[in-house]
Amino acid sequence: MDSLTHIVLGACIGEAIAGKKLGKKAMIWGAFANSIPDFDFIASFWLTMDKNLLVHRGFTHSILFAVLLTPLLAWLGYRWHRSKGIDYLHWIVFLGIEIFCHLFIDTFNNYGIGWLEPFSDSRFSFNTVYVADPLYTIIPLIATLVLIFKRTDSTRRKFWWKLGILAPAVYLLICSFNKVSVMFAAERIMQKEHVEHKRFFVTPTPFNNLLWYVVADADSGLYSGYRSVFDSKDTIHFTYFPKNDKLLSEASSGEDTTTINNLKKFSQGFYTIQKWQDTLVFNDLRFGQIVGWHDPNEKFAFHYFIRHRDNGMAVQRGRFAGWNKETIRSLFRRIKGN
Repeated sequence: MDSLTHIVLGACIGEAIAGKKLGKKAMIWGAFANSIPDFDFIASFWLTMDKNLLVHRGFTHSILFAVLLTPLLAWLGYRWHRSKGIDYLHWIVFLGIEIFCHLFIDTFNNYGIGWLEPFSDSRFSFNTVYVADPLYTIIPLIATLVLIFKRTDSTRRKFWWKLGILAPAVYLLICSFNKVSVMFAAERIMQKEHVEHKRFFVTPTPFNNLLWYVVADADSGLYSGYRSVFDSKDTIHFTYFPKNDKLLSEASSGEDTTTINNLKKFSQGFYTIQKWQDTLVFNDLRFGQIVGWHDPNEKFAFHYFIRHRDNGMAVQRGRFAGWNKETIRSLFRRIKGN
């Protein structure tokens, strides 16, 4: 999830666990602990983009990292706030819940996290919530703001931290139900329309959980389309994108090969290769298209320029470049159903 979500959810959890003894400092500790796994962004200053993609949400999002860090962080909290009467074990429980909460909710995005690193480089992803979903964040944000300004002895604080924790939990359940519904519909439609594939996934489109992006992996290419939870017609308009692996023969240097292998690993095989003029482009289909619901032939949000001077960060490259009044209206029309 985005940083704001981790901060406000961490603050609400901190208030719930340690607010009575730490006061509002519990919210600060909670927000900090819930954000720690994302400190891996520091590695981006030294790593190439393709290597950083594999490091981000890697070891700092692993179970081992949480197990090793929690006792150390708890020891610091215990030493700094010994006068508050919170024992060391309570600190471990408090901060452990915060860090593991971060690992858990990040798994609901489509980026994937390395729960088992360094023993396994497998990435886990539920593809259930968009990385920044206003409906997930808004209530814990409001709850956190209220808790900041409300007196520590107020009897209403309990209501607000409960609301800040339970509301996103309920929203996750709704999102999970929507995903399962869309998955069953997509599989049924692909069988009916004879869309041959060996695997597929669905993931929500930006800022909502009602319109879903569907990608099916065939042997030589991938099919992509959109499905709304309100669609009444039992159909999905799929667009086919060939993988074009043969174009990779133009990237012959050892450095290019390493980069391409890293990108393939990161994309989990959901990729296509294109050529824009004289530049090879690697597209990761897991992150969707730029306004693809408006134009099914639009560029993909993740595209990396191979052997190009501008090959920096690619995950968010142009993600919202095509957004305007018409494409936003088109998004709402598509959400309403076919």
